[in-house]
Amino acid sequence: MANISNAINMSFRVDKDLKKQADELFKNLGMNTSVALNMFLTQSVREQSIPFIPSMEVPNAKLISAIEEVEAIESGKIKTKKYKSFEEALEDID
Repeated sequence: MANISNAINMSFRVDKDLKKQADELFKNLGMNTSVALNMFLTQSVREQSIPFIPSMEVPNAKLISAIEEVEAIESGKIKTKKYKSFEEALEDID
């Protein structure tokens, strides 16, 4: 991080609700938004890339279906067989 004598102010626009949510997240992580943005910039320079993979991928129909099935099992809408051990489950598969 830059020392105070070498620091500059940056200004950019961000959605008000997004800023509020980000401030709360970073507060819960023990930092403020300025520190978080400095971390992002430092990591970007270190890696010479964005430090995460930007993606426009959304869950496909198969994944959405699997998620819905898990939620139905968890809520009791779909009854499933229970096993006392992994070995018992394997025996049932054979």
